[in-house]
Amino acid sequence: MPREPLPLEAEEFLAWMLAEKGRSANTLAAYRRDLRSYCAWLDARKQTLLDVRHEDLVAFVGERKASDSATSSIARQLAAIRMLHRYLAIERLRPDDPAAELQGVKVPSGIPKPLTETQINSLLDSIVGHEPIDHRDRALLELLYATGARISEAVGLSLGDLDFDGRLVRLYGKGSKERIVPFGSSAAGALDDWFSARGRARLIPIRWQRRGDAEAVFLNTRGSRLTRQAAWLVVKKYGQRAGISDELSPHVLRHSCATHLLDHGADLRVVQEMLGHVSISTTQVYTRVSQERLWDVYRSAHPRATLGA
Repeated sequence: MPREPLPLEAEEFLAWMLAEKGRSANTLAAYRRDLRSYCAWLDARKQTLLDVRHEDLVAFVGERKASDSATSSIARQLAAIRMLHRYLAIERLRPDDPAAELQGVKVPSGIPKPLTETQINSLLDSIVGHEPIDHRDRALLELLYATGARISEAVGLSLGDLDFDGRLVRLYGKGSKERIVPFGSSAAGALDDWFSARGRARLIPIRWQRRGDAEAVFLNTRGSRLTRQAAWLVVKKYGQRAGISDELSPHVLRHSCATHLLDHGADLRVVQEMLGHVSISTTQVYTRVSQERLWDVYRSAHPRATLGA
């Protein structure tokens, strides 16, 4: 059954977010999902984007909170709704912004829980075998940990984005912002194995299904570009092998990369640049993680750390 199309004003907003703000396809898809449910709610009440009032939005938030939806999901949806109504006001498609004073929801600020360096080693050591996908999976996980890349950035890599001589990779982050990130010898060795005759070459099909697949760094068993969902399953697979499945996701590898860099003395600004964070405050969360780990080590190792406690 085809989904109901969004109102024209919402479609124009999404087009504006793409053209003017450079939002990624994944971000726009998330906005579309959130706005579709919001517009369906309006439609059921015989209202539109152009006549909804502030008190109606308060009622919408109340219903979402009562639905037991995740707080983070509600917060994300409200962000999309606020941006949409701000756009409508700026473009003078309506004279006011009913979401301007809308109270949101508070999302708990969970501190990332990175893997320990021992867990990282266990994870990477769990990738054994000499089949093409074994080489691919090790290269993928080594690169994710080495660079702190987002999973979408890793699967979006093309051959021209890798500089083996300089051990550098070009990553395209949120808003298609480009950054150059180094990678070390472990990731370089894993990539060498993947690009050898026993790796990627054995997954190349007789005929490429889609334009662009031929340039993809990471391929699936059908010779197409590895998807984000499939790469996520690869990470979970080896997490289960290493006995850390409950803690592991692609983003945890990103957290782990940043935290371990800071643990070993990296400058916060360097980590910010490497992860592609616009604001230094986003990167600073990792300093709290490192400080907590420092205290754990101090309490367990210093002979007078717990005296009188």
